[in-house]
Amino acid sequence: MDLIYLALLTFVASLIGTVTGFGISTLMIPILVIFLPPVETIFFVAIIHWFGDLWKVLLFGQGFHWKLIILFGLIGLAASYVGAAVSLGTDHLLLLRILGVFLVVDAVFMIYKPRLEVRADNSHALLGGALSGFFAGMFGMGGPIRSAFLSLFALPKAVHLATIGAIGLMVDSTRIITYWRGGVVLPETLWWALLVLIPASFLGAELAKGIVDQIPQKKFRLVIAVFLLLIGLKLLFWPSILD
Repeated sequence: MDLIYLALLTFVASLIGTVTGFGISTLMIPILVIFLPPVETIFFVAIIHWFGDLWKVLLFGQGFHWKLIILFGLIGLAASYVGAAVSLGTDHLLLLRILGVFLVVDAVFMIYKPRLEVRADNSHALLGGALSGFFAGMFGMGGPIRSAFLSLFALPKAVHLATIGAIGLMVDSTRIITYWRGGVVLPETLWWALLVLIPASFLGAELAKGIVDQIPQKKFRLVIAVFLLLIGLKLLFWPSILD
């Protein structure tokens, strides 16, 4: 893929991924996997995704929900290993369709029950972290699931995005180290491309911050629900761009 188109893809993915809290993987992986081997694609996008998490922390870091970061993040790391183990040997497309059903149901529920809130206490944080980590490990797509669970806590939008970014930094750092130690390598051209793509991801995140600032707090959860619905329908009816 041409570097200009790759930079544009990164910019758009960062823009949408930052507004929704999903991250860039949901948009970039299905496209890049056409041009790169799957393992290289996941490793390459994970590096850009790590910077996307960092931009969320820096741009929206007026406040964090530290209890959610610690409980949600740590239990999520452990649960993701369990989910990954369960997924081994299971039909990948079937798992993605199951995830699609989950996201559609969750989105419809959020749209029709916009005022539903869950207290961000220890038990709910541990449950949310365990379920989101397990599903992320099983389905290989953590951003939409994490955002879906955290939206139930009805956090202020800046705190919501900053908390997602902090948790994502923990998860993505672990993933990148695992890929690196596992011997995954990237072509030299992709390493050089990061010099352009990382700034492109920041520009997308910076524009996203301006958009988020204009979204009323009461409408922010609806924005997340709409994007969850779109992603869920895509996974349900078109789980793989390679089909």
